[in-house]
Amino acid sequence: MAADAEVDRACDRIREVEQRVITPAMRDIESEDPDRTLVGLDHRLKGSDRLKEKVGRILEEQPDRTPDQAIELVADTIRFTFCYSEQHYGDGVRADLDRLHDRGFESARPLKNSWDDAQYRGINSQWRDPESGQRFEVQFHTFISFEAKQITHGAYERIRSPRTPDDEREELVAIQREVTERIPVPRGATGIEDDSRKDRHG
Repeated sequence: MAADAEVDRACDRIREVEQRVITPAMRDIESEDPDRTLVGLDHRLKGSDRLKEKVGRILEEQPDRTPDQAIELVADTIRFTFCYSEQHYGDGVRADLDRLHDRGFESARPLKNSWDDAQYRGINSQWRDPESGQRFEVQFHTFISFEAKQITHGAYERIRSPRTPDDEREELVAIQREVTERIPVPRGATGIEDDSRKDRHG
């Protein structure tokens, strides 16, 4: 399929920007604070099969789009996760938001703070490298919330699948909620916003 070939070419472009620009910058940011770490780096690039699946779904729902336009809508083709201890979470996330901006990366959409959510706890952010236009995702977790995300990932995928029967979906939602409720919420985590530019630009 022509769309598959375009996704394969896009994967090559994405990998080049990831290796040349984004991962080195994230490594530099990581080195500035010993109280947290990047985790899951082996999975920072979305596989081509998974990307083709997402692009196919977008084109099915929005047939007027080209494959390249569909690829641009996938925000997590490159993704990173910072993990913090609970006591350093609030200050650490705010400092790392500053560091991302200081490297020249632009916020691609408003930060999503889900620390008061019943199904998922953490913060997701989306960024853009202005030179290449490449988007990438950065998640901010405590070590416990990251572990819970890993535990519930299979349930999350089944919940989202249209092929999952309703009774199974209800059971999976209950399991996910039970795991999520056990995650301690760091002090001040629910109030974190990407306000790191406000003091500098009014």
